[in-house]
Amino acid sequence: MPNTRQAVGAIQNWWDKWVASVSDYSIHALSGEGRILTWNAGGTAAYGYEPDEIIGQMAEILYTEDDRQKGTPWAALEAARKAGRHSTEGWQTLKDGTTFWGSELITAVHADGGEVVGFVSIVRDISDNRAAHGAVVESERRFRMLVDGVTDYAIFMLSPEGVVTNWNSGARHIKGYVAEEIVGSHFSRFFTPDDVAAREPQRELTAAARDGRYETEGWRVRKDGTPFWAHVVIDAIRDENGALAGFAKITRDVTTRMEADRILEETRKALFQSQKMEAVGKLTGGVAHDFNNVLQVLRGNLELLESRHGRDVWTRERLDRAADAVDRGAKLASQLLAFARRQPLQPVVINPAPALRRMDDLLRRAIGEDIEVETIVAGGLWNTLVDIHQLENVILNLAINARDAMPDGGKLTIELANAMLDDHYAAGLPDVPAGQYVMLAVTDTGTGMPPDVLERAFDPFFTTKPEGAGTGLGLSMAYGFIKQSGGHIRIYGEIGHGTTVKIYLPRSTETAIEPPPRPTVRLLGGKETILVVEDDLKVQSTTVVDTLSTPPPLPASRCALFRSTERSPSSCGLPDR
Repeated sequence: MPNTRQAVGAIQNWWDKWVASVSDYSIHALSGEGRILTWNAGGTAAYGYEPDEIIGQMAEILYTEDDRQKGTPWAALEAARKAGRHSTEGWQTLKDGTTFWGSELITAVHADGGEVVGFVSIVRDISDNRAAHGAVVESERRFRMLVDGVTDYAIFMLSPEGVVTNWNSGARHIKGYVAEEIVGSHFSRFFTPDDVAAREPQRELTAAARDGRYETEGWRVRKDGTPFWAHVVIDAIRDENGALAGFAKITRDVTTRMEADRILEETRKALFQSQKMEAVGKLTGGVAHDFNNVLQVLRGNLELLESRHGRDVWTRERLDRAADAVDRGAKLASQLLAFARRQPLQPVVINPAPALRRMDDLLRRAIGEDIEVETIVAGGLWNTLVDIHQLENVILNLAINARDAMPDGGKLTIELANAMLDDHYAAGLPDVPAGQYVMLAVTDTGTGMPPDVLERAFDPFFTTKPEGAGTGLGLSMAYGFIKQSGGHIRIYGEIGHGTTVKIYLPRSTETAIEPPPRPTVRLLGGKETILVVEDDLKVQSTTVVDTLSTPPPLPASRCALFRSTERSPSSCGLPDR
């Protein structure tokens, strides 16, 4: 037994020395009412008090004034009295009045009878831990603020199954849902019905889980049902063991960018088409001009031969055939000049409605009885400046094209209305200014056109009709005439759904006039002197005949005081042939 008492004494002595020497922890004993009874080196290091300065003081001196006002020291002792121990964290006050964040463990000390006779308080300075924890908390708070403050991107998390687990303000701004409406829902509700049916949402999650990241663009749907073009990035999130914890999803509305790209591409195509048509127009215009001069020589000489040898039946028949060929060539040259925007025009301010009504009988005869014709003229139709006779030719050509596209019958609709081409529309068309126009639309219910045909519809000599059934110049003539008149023409079509040609002529604010009827001119011979101005010597020699010989009469078709490409025969008082 003495050995046991010696061992206990030795242990107690060691314990007292260890407690007194511990510098990382403040270990001190408290009486039942909370008075400090002992003080170790750790207490001096933590609080700055020497033992003789602190022993005998109440433990509340180590707490902040605010905690003392709240009764925190006594509440802690009471909690330890009842439970046997009490653990807490809070601000501790040093001798110099500064504070540190401490972790305190208070253990009740019981007498042999079980009553509480005092307490042992162990306090450790954990300010560094708290600062680190606070930094983490603050970092998370700032990160949440950052994510929630982003309004241009929808940033949210998905569970491994695709259920939305959080929601930022950008997602609310782009998709229209508040967090309470969407958290807990499957993200497939953002997809179109067709994409959902095709299992596109699951395919994206599978790809992200497999590859770690998935990026795509496609149509998504807002809360109100409107679609938008989205750029989407999905990142797989895994825990420290590599298990899939969910997905981070970032969505951006790029509809504006897509629309800008579309307009840019349309502008590029329109510019290319315009440059191509301009180049082809210059080429065909030059060819048509020279070809027309050749035809003038042929026609003039044929008429001279006819006047001298026309009484011979065999000769007359051959001359007539040659003249018909020249006429067909002249018509072809005229069509090419129309496409090249070099035909002579006589524009006047008109209201196109009366002109269309005057053509009603002609159109019905031209397209036949199997096709229903409907004419629609909007009220308050604006005026336009245009060559009325050339416009009538365009309408007739478009009606005949529509007839050929409806071999089994159908419906032809001709519509006149006011139209406004805004900046958005004109942005993709470099040669079309925004403004007010008179629109003429010719629509059929025929076979329609595939995209590759639509792209070439205005090209000269391009036709889908059988050989010998068309020259491929009808739409080219219309294109050249409308462009020469300052207007715009577009063609729309789809296989099996018909074709629509829309013509836009600039509005004129001047008063419309009724075109005067063409006068009937009767030619009378006389002693007139005719001045011939012609830069082609062969045309000139055909036109001018030596009056000292016995010449035939001057060919009526070559009363050309100016080049045929600049004036028509009717410009010098003779009827067109």
